[in-house]
Amino acid sequence: MANGVLGLGSGQASALNSDLIDKLKTAERKSTVEPIETKITKIGTERETFTTIEEKVTALLDAIKPFDLFVSGGVTAFEQKIATTSGDSVTFDAADIKALNKGTTNVDVTQLAQKDVYQSNNVNATTKDAVIGAGTLTISSITSGSIDFDTTNKTYQQLATEITAKSGMNATVEQVGTDSFRLVIKSEESGVDNKLTISGAASQALGYTTDGTTVDTTNHILDAKNMISKVDGVEYNVSSNSITVDGLKITANKIGASSINIVEDNTQVETQMQNFVTKYNELVAMVDSEVFNADSAISDKSSIKNIITQLKDKLFGSYGSSNDKSVFNYGIELAKDGGLSIDSTKFNDAVQNNMSGLKDLFLGAAENKGLGTILKETIDNMKYTGGLLYTYGSEMINREATLNDEKTKAEKALDAKYEQLSLQFSSYGAIINQMESSFSGLKMLIQQSTSGN
Repeated sequence: MANGVLGLGSGQASALNSDLIDKLKTAERKSTVEPIETKITKIGTERETFTTIEEKVTALLDAIKPFDLFVSGGVTAFEQKIATTSGDSVTFDAADIKALNKGTTNVDVTQLAQKDVYQSNNVNATTKDAVIGAGTLTISSITSGSIDFDTTNKTYQQLATEITAKSGMNATVEQVGTDSFRLVIKSEESGVDNKLTISGAASQALGYTTDGTTVDTTNHILDAKNMISKVDGVEYNVSSNSITVDGLKITANKIGASSINIVEDNTQVETQMQNFVTKYNELVAMVDSEVFNADSAISDKSSIKNIITQLKDKLFGSYGSSNDKSVFNYGIELAKDGGLSIDSTKFNDAVQNNMSGLKDLFLGAAENKGLGTILKETIDNMKYTGGLLYTYGSEMINREATLNDEKTKAEKALDAKYEQLSLQFSSYGAIINQMESSFSGLKMLIQQSTSGN
């Protein structure tokens, strides 16, 4: 005799439980969600590889900048200069190396510019913090005119603050001893034109003058002076210790003679060119390793390969005012692996004997750009909107966003499906339990009827 209704045995409803649902859901997830997750993971690897390629492109861009006619914030490889100095009476600086004239500049400083400085008589802390109440203090200068300060209700510090607020002068209360203070007044800038004249009743009371107008020489501790020097024989008498001559900033430090000799520096041209070749070769090797690798995470190998194609189109072109110059004329050669190499002897011969040709090749002119200028623009354009690198990066972001949306939708559909299946299993379980209960009663009646025979 059968052990259950329609083949169902006792307790069959218990088989329709959450473990079964989880197993079914896990199995279906492998075929619906996990393939999308695998693609997302691969894009992550692709992004890392693409970022490395972008970094090598950026390194190449930095390497070609010294050979760009329109280099910003510096000088080209062909405009480098080197300076040697003697003496320490002045320091030399230049904002624009290109503007410097070659040759020797001699500087002889005979007087340094200085501010006008006055100090008051010594006072103790009690006097310093009390109201001065000595009438008017008048300070005059060529630049600021005559300014009156009323000391009636002012302490030393309050007076100092009011003086400093005016143009052309500063004042501070300085502690110069254990219980000794002075009100120090200075011109804001050095030079004779910034000289200060102090007068008035308060001036006499504070010790700046002896009778309200005559300077107290003991307390006039520095007299305003101009810097006086000769630069290549030309005399300068100016209020500042810094002057600029032919693009060269000269700052006087002390009295004495100094010189600077400026010459062209061609020693860095080959080093900078070798740096470009190295960065180019690193980019070529990186791109080749991805293009010819079956397991590469790069999805669009033709676009990545096109980076090198665009660069080679420019590298192997003809340049110069007569379009008769190429890198091969100056010792730059194509290597077997697709990279570049430099024949140092040939290249340095051009540096020493044909610098104008190298400039024509790499820099060119505004109306006929050279190789370095065009390469810099080509690499820049790859990064701009619509450029090769920009487009690839944007497309990769879009692919990842689309896959994440697909994953979210697939997971929601899977959750909804098995939530419904869980409800159905619950209903089926109730029905099976009811059927098994009915079958159990029928089985008991049958057993009772047969036992009496």
